[in-house]
Amino acid sequence: MKISELCKMIEDSIHSGRYPLDQDIEKQMAGLVQVINRSSSDDLKEKDIKIEVRLKDLYVLNNYIQSIQHLPGVIEIDALDSFKMLSRRIGRIEKSNISFHT
Repeated sequence: MKISELCKMIEDSIHSGRYPLDQDIEKQMAGLVQVINRSSSDDLKEKDIKIEVRLKDLYVLNNYIQSIQHLPGVIEIDALDSFKMLSRRIGRIEKSNISFHT
């Protein structure tokens, strides 16, 4: 499997609601998430793998080495965790902006 295929699969799974999303903000943001391969190669055997999880203007960049056991699953879990963290952060930003404008 190529890294870009894995990223697309994770992104599509979040968009479709395959993963359980606990908070309303996560459900609202699910369609906006992007999971992007920022590695210099598309090969899972690459020495330095970089996966970006982006939600609006916020993003998380995770680095991996190819020798991690169950690497595709680890990337999947990290991407989902990053999405949830970014969703909460956006929720707090939006809540803060409403507080300042009312």
